[in-house]
Amino acid sequence: MFIIGIAGGSGSGKSTFVRNLVKQLDVDTVSLLMQDAYYRHMPEMPEAERKQMNFDHPDAIEWELLAEHMQTLQSGNIIAQPQYSMLTCLRENETTQVKPNKVLIVEGILVLTQPIVRDLMSLKIFIDADADHRFMRVVKRDMEERGRNIDQVMQRYLKTVRPMHETFIEPSKKHADIIVPIGGDNHVAIDLLTGYIRSRL
Repeated sequence: MFIIGIAGGSGSGKSTFVRNLVKQLDVDTVSLLMQDAYYRHMPEMPEAERKQMNFDHPDAIEWELLAEHMQTLQSGNIIAQPQYSMLTCLRENETTQVKPNKVLIVEGILVLTQPIVRDLMSLKIFIDADADHRFMRVVKRDMEERGRNIDQVMQRYLKTVRPMHETFIEPSKKHADIIVPIGGDNHVAIDLLTGYIRSRL
C-alpha cells in the first residue's frame, strides 16, 4: 500500500487537492482517512466547553487510533472510521467502513506534525497557500458548514487558527517531500504526482 500524507493550513485547499488527485488516480484505487474524523470523543465535557476547544492543536486528535487504522488498512483489513460532528463536537454513533486499497490518502492540517503517523507515509505533501486566501476559505466554511457567525469565526481565527498554524502547521512543512503552491487548483502538480504515484504502484 502506498500511503500519502497531505497537510497544509486550514483553508489551504487540501480537500480540493485530494478530490482532484483521487479523480486522476481512479476512485477504485484510493482509500481516504480524514484527520478530522479522529477528534477526541469527550461526551463528559459540557457542550459549551466542547465548542470552545482548540481544534487546531495536536492534542485534539486521537493519533494512536489514526495510526492503528492506517496499519490495519496496510495489513489488508477493513476499518470503521469514526464520524465526527462539528455541530455537536462529538463522535456520532455511525462509523464509515474504509476498505484497504492500493493507495491510502491521510489528509489533515496536522498529519505531518506527528511521527506516529508521519513515519507510516510513503509520500508527504504540504499544500501551501497565503494567509489571506486561507482566511477567506475558513470564514466561508465555518459559517456555511459549522454554524458559526462572523464574530465566532473571527474570534476562533485569532485565538486558535492563526497561532496554531504558526506554531505547529507551518513548521511541519519541513517534513514534506513535496510542497505544492496555489492550493488545490495546482493541476500541474496533480498531473506530476499522478504520474509518480502510478509509477510506484
